[in-house]
Amino acid sequence: MRDDAPLSQRADPAETATDPTDADTTGRPGRAAAVVVGGGLAGITSALALADAGLRVTLLEGRPRLGGLAFSFQRGNLSVDNGQHVYLRCCTAYQWFLDRIAATDLAPLQRRLDVPVLDVAASRGPRLGRLRRTALPVPLHLAQSLTTYPHLSLAERAKVGRAALALGRLDLTDPALDRQDFASWLARQGQSARAIEALWDLVGVATLNARAGDASLGLAAMVFKTGLLSAPGAADIGWAQVPLGDIHDTLARKALDAAGVRTELRTRVTSVARTPDSAPGSRSGNSLMKNGHWTVEVPGERIETDIVVLAVPQREAHALLPSGAVADPDRFLRIDTAPILNVHVQYDRTVLKRPFFAVLGSPVQWVFDRTRASGLTDGQYLALSQSAAQDEIDEPVAKLRARYLPELEKLLPAARDARVRDFFVTRERTATFAPTPGVGALRPGARTEAPGLYLAGAWTATGWPATMEGAVRSGTSAARAALTALGRPGGHLFEEAA
Repeated sequence: MRDDAPLSQRADPAETATDPTDADTTGRPGRAAAVVVGGGLAGITSALALADAGLRVTLLEGRPRLGGLAFSFQRGNLSVDNGQHVYLRCCTAYQWFLDRIAATDLAPLQRRLDVPVLDVAASRGPRLGRLRRTALPVPLHLAQSLTTYPHLSLAERAKVGRAALALGRLDLTDPALDRQDFASWLARQGQSARAIEALWDLVGVATLNARAGDASLGLAAMVFKTGLLSAPGAADIGWAQVPLGDIHDTLARKALDAAGVRTELRTRVTSVARTPDSAPGSRSGNSLMKNGHWTVEVPGERIETDIVVLAVPQREAHALLPSGAVADPDRFLRIDTAPILNVHVQYDRTVLKRPFFAVLGSPVQWVFDRTRASGLTDGQYLALSQSAAQDEIDEPVAKLRARYLPELEKLLPAARDARVRDFFVTRERTATFAPTPGVGALRPGARTEAPGLYLAGAWTATGWPATMEGAVRSGTSAARAALTALGRPGGHLFEEAA
């Protein structure tokens, strides 16, 4: 059957399956049907989990690819990631996802946390420090690194240690933390402006996409407690050694196909509505959900289903939600977004020998070597990841070039004699939800008031900031909620995401 045939006419591998799950739990013929709207990590995860449990799943994605905001594209001889995405060893749901799509070896973790930090504004010239861990138990695993960290004074280091202990005592379930900003709390713990810049924001801006003054204490505490204080290796860093599209698009699509999921790209959903079983023309004999089934409309087609997972950004979810599905749906519109700017530079020679480093005293935040991952065989390709980029996200490329190339020459002496073959930027204006104080009260759970309708996405109430980990956790949470409503087991799902 042609790929451009109407959805209702396309072959569905699940329709001819002979697996025992073809009989639903009520004894009616035919498996429960699910439609997942959105092909980012949350949607892919939901679709895989529901299909693994024996449901007939259709995944609808408006873009021509999967992967959401973690994707790749081709630019000349480069395979370019739209942004530098990393994860930590504590991101166990994302590791589950990588394993599920057979991609674990393509995104390895450091053996031990090791972050070079270069301060180019030091009074005695550029100075390199490192944030490293040892094999000692928490919190001693970071003690040696902290006591020798050259970017803080001895007094500042001592106060950082006390603040870390205070952070470890915070109760992440306390809703009062969500209403406070992280910077104010740090100030009360005796943290100087320099300590916030050289340590707390160094980590926080990259993980939260916000500086301490703009970040919820609840989310910041979650990041630092989980990443630095939960286990010695929790903060070890992992990142893709191939283009993200190879993982989140190619391998994810292969896993979806193998699971029997019908994946439709370039298919934008225009409406989602619930139809009571008693309505004329409804398929009440097949619907497995009480009080009716769902109709999902795309241009020229209507798809009937028992379950719908909206795995789309908050504004898109708000537009598709039927009336009464959630209390105060307008609160979704009060969840703001935050941008990330990525600066890409291709040199004619190697100018950086490390895989990555972080920067102080410069507009540059983090620099990654993407040469091998991009497929470049001649010269070097660096990517600068600039989070919380509200002031720069709309700057002209020429202005960004004039700002960042001289900064790279300060950081990398070898770049001074190198020729720049290409300079370009990628902009994600709505890269993440903004982790502002009070955002926790706005984030919805997976379940809605409408039977059979569920929400997923990193912006939902995962307890995590907007990360790949949060997206996967939201997908498993939505799938688990749907399976529970159907009376189906969900033991194959990532357990900690419940």
